[in-house]
Amino acid sequence: MTPEPSNVTPGTLRQQVLQASKRFKATWAEMGKLLIRVRDEGAWEGWGFDSFETYCSKELHVRKATVDKLTRSFSFLARHEPKEVAAEDFQERVPAFEVVEVLAEAEQRGQLSEAEYTSVRDSIWDSARPAAELKRELVERFPRPPPPEDLTLRRFAAAARKLAGELQASGVVPGGVVQRAAELAEELEGLAGAGRAKGRAASNG
Repeated sequence: MTPEPSNVTPGTLRQQVLQASKRFKATWAEMGKLLIRVRDEGAWEGWGFDSFETYCSKELHVRKATVDKLTRSFSFLARHEPKEVAAEDFQERVPAFEVVEVLAEAEQRGQLSEAEYTSVRDSIWDSARPAAELKRELVERFPRPPPPEDLTLRRFAAAARKLAGELQASGVVPGGVVQRAAELAEELEGLAGAGRAKGRAASNG
């Protein structure tokens, strides 16, 4: 376990967040709530960090993507369930993070209306339902849209270029294989470039 920095005063907000970060997998809502407070109050600045993201990374060892998911998911519950969030036993009854995350992302994409939330509300507070099963149902109901074609091609091109570089640097792969990998990367980069140009033309038209 990562020790607390020596300059953290016991009983302070800073120590609360540190302690929550060590158990946030079990109490994600507490962590999300505290992170929102730190962010909105600008507390990180008084603790000597140049940004909220730097504070989360350096002191809490939590990636930005995880911070975004925690704060977005807690904000979702706070908006839809203010009475539940304020209840004394909230931490014991809070829905599973992976379930709330699906709904928060669906709302962010414009897929989840208030009426739709009401229709699934009881199921997410049902502690007898396995979280994995409920998440699967919600993902099917509110699927993520497929990535744009050019984004997919850029991802493939980047992976191919990385592979070509690693093969060349390894020194154990025949030159012909390295060459074919480099050619594949170039071809995919060309397709990705064509896809971006097509997308720009379509938006301009």
